[in-house]
Amino acid sequence: LDESTAMGFDKGTTSVGKAKTVFRKAPKSENVYLKLLVKLYRFLARRTEAKFNKVVLKRLFMSRSNRPPVSIAKLAKEMKGKEGKTCVVVGTITNDVRLLDDSTLKFTVCCLRCVDGARARIVAAGGEVITFDQLALRAPTGSNCVLLRGVLKSREVYKHFGKAPGVPNSSSKPYTRGGNGKNRKIESARGRRKTCGYKV
Repeated sequence: LDESTAMGFDKGTTSVGKAKTVFRKAPKSENVYLKLLVKLYRFLARRTEAKFNKVVLKRLFMSRSNRPPVSIAKLAKEMKGKEGKTCVVVGTITNDVRLLDDSTLKFTVCCLRCVDGARARIVAAGGEVITFDQLALRAPTGSNCVLLRGVLKSREVYKHFGKAPGVPNSSSKPYTRGGNGKNRKIESARGRRKTCGYKV
């Protein structure tokens, strides 16, 4: 009996239940500039041995919720003692009014988007904000680059995930009618604070 007919045929990732694509193979966005960057980093990922280019390409495919923003305070903290290196963020760089010492922002940063306030502060400190096509010319293999990304679960929606609010050992935030500080009285007294009966 032929072995191929005796045993079941393994279809691998095409079999039922395994047909999901693990990650995107192309961006869903119709942004032409993003598509040009994808074209560039597809080439670099294929033609260079550097893992950096493969990681950047994969992150260019990601949805916006999977590309959380990074503040300039986080950049200043991560780039401390890394003079001469380029900070790379596949996403948005935001301003942070809590950062008082602008002298810590003297570095080169590459990102998809930088808010005006953050850009002005980096440039004023003697730093530089570049784009990914400029980075590809300067460091085609990602040498002297520090690749950073924001905290994925910092989005408010993650506070509501997990066990249902109110069940034992749950710390999930409930969706309430008076949530987000909009209403002082609705669903915020008994059962929602220790001083009023109990808290869940």
